[in-house]
Amino acid sequence: MDVSDARWRKSTKSGNNQGDCVEVADNLPGVVLVRDTKDRDGGTLSFSPASWRGFVELAKRAA
Repeated sequence: MDVSDARWRKSTKSGNNQGDCVEVADNLPGVVLVRDTKDRDGGTLSFSPASWRGFVELAKRAA
């Protein structure tokens, strides 16, 4: 999978926590990518957009 066009972003709620957060790229068709901010070359998780939406909804309810 070519991820060279991925546009990575991190949550505005991350604050200044020494990089302990994740970045998400949701601009590619059919996939949402997630990586560790402090280890950007360490690997990437991929999710279907529907799975990612479900995760985000559950996280919002738990917060």
